[in-house]
Amino acid sequence: LLMFSMLYGYNLAVVNSPAEYIKAFYNQTMVARNGTGLDDKTLTLFYSVTVSVFAIGGMVGSLTVGILVTRFGRKGTLVRITCLVFIAGAFMGFSRTFGSPEMIIVGRFITGVHSGISLSVVPMYLGEIAPKNLRGFLGLMPSIFICLGVFIAQILGLHELLGKEEHWPLFLSLVVIPTMFQLMLLPWFPESPRYLLIEKRNVHATITALKWYRSKVNIQAEIEEMQEEQRSMSSVQTVSVIGLLKDRSVRWQVITIVVVNIGMQLSGIDAIWFYTNTIFENAGIPVPQIQYTTVGTGAIEVIAGCVGCFTIERLGRRPLMIGGFTFMGICCAGITLSLMFQSHYISVACVVGIIAGFCIGPAGVPFLITAELFKQSHRPAAYTVAGCLNWLSNFTIGFVFPFLQMSAGAYCYLVFFGVCTAVAAYVFFIVPETKNKTFVEISQMFAARNGMLEEESSELAVANNPQLAKTNGYGAVYLFSSSVLI
Repeated sequence: LLMFSMLYGYNLAVVNSPAEYIKAFYNQTMVARNGTGLDDKTLTLFYSVTVSVFAIGGMVGSLTVGILVTRFGRKGTLVRITCLVFIAGAFMGFSRTFGSPEMIIVGRFITGVHSGISLSVVPMYLGEIAPKNLRGFLGLMPSIFICLGVFIAQILGLHELLGKEEHWPLFLSLVVIPTMFQLMLLPWFPESPRYLLIEKRNVHATITALKWYRSKVNIQAEIEEMQEEQRSMSSVQTVSVIGLLKDRSVRWQVITIVVVNIGMQLSGIDAIWFYTNTIFENAGIPVPQIQYTTVGTGAIEVIAGCVGCFTIERLGRRPLMIGGFTFMGICCAGITLSLMFQSHYISVACVVGIIAGFCIGPAGVPFLITAELFKQSHRPAAYTVAGCLNWLSNFTIGFVFPFLQMSAGAYCYLVFFGVCTAVAAYVFFIVPETKNKTFVEISQMFAARNGMLEEESSELAVANNPQLAKTNGYGAVYLFSSSVLI
């Protein structure tokens, strides 16, 4: 499962090291086709499209999440989308052979579609299979593997490895190798027990899956908690995106995922990841040393991700989010000041600080709380909304940042300072702590803010669903089956 997150991190950073070689390839191709090369502005535009089309693909992929996970399940969706990586790898790997820059752009788009789907489905799957006391730990594991993917791309991008001009097509398409292992292992995993019970209504498969995940733990308490969620749902049918946006019982949950997912991308982290080499060059680091400095930042990402992962169950979600965004905001302001006063080492330290602050909390907690804030019926639509906004913001930064940097210079980082400060303030004043809470308890925490009492929601659920009233949310059948099989 976590291999999907690693692939996403790899694809985020893979275009950074061979940037000059890809630009040279674009220019040579245009000379061969038209007899003239590209000016600097047009070349920057072409490369910006190459970087940011990954996010467009991600947004397209995220829009399909609700449909896919409802039809094929969480695991079934992840198995089926692996074919996209092989297609994308072929396009990018053979782009130079066919002299086609368009193949790189198409390959990046398809890779983005795969990442857009997996980036939502993996935390959804982990959130549903994890016990509540480990949900934070497992929920942040993808962020560690995202950082690990970035780090691997930075290592392989060294000039001594695949960072040479003749190797960049292989470098871009290397993602097909770990995908082969995914395809061999993933089908052996069971489906999400919550999906099997609430959406597929398969009691026996639910108990079998739970026993697979909890081989040495009594699953009766978790069964009862799933029942409680079942009874409290307003409908056993999956809610559409339109239905989610219209449902006043989840109004503040929706606002929360909008704020944290947009803030996560507009915090400036993607500008750092996409254009690390350019930023370090502007900071005055000698060009031969930039690749090693970049690798050093990758190692810090992994360490910071581990710190967040191993402290979240002790500290909670809020401190990691508030602390992470606040520290990132301070470092963004620090970059502006350091560039204004030509203090290059402070500028590099602030870049490292932004990365560390992001990986400790903002990198993973938004995906985790998207699962925690919604019940089963609303969760796919919530991930569709969160994923779409996440990738749209990702595209905006990837495409706009080079031009923003050219026009605003050092002051461009003040935009990120404002975003980080605003998100930290929102989490501080609005978002409750969800550590060790069931999905139903979290929903009750938002009931008053949404102007609804939980009792009203439960009564509405029974009134709108006669079958739910008759079987008490599968209560009679399910309790009998669980007591026999456990």
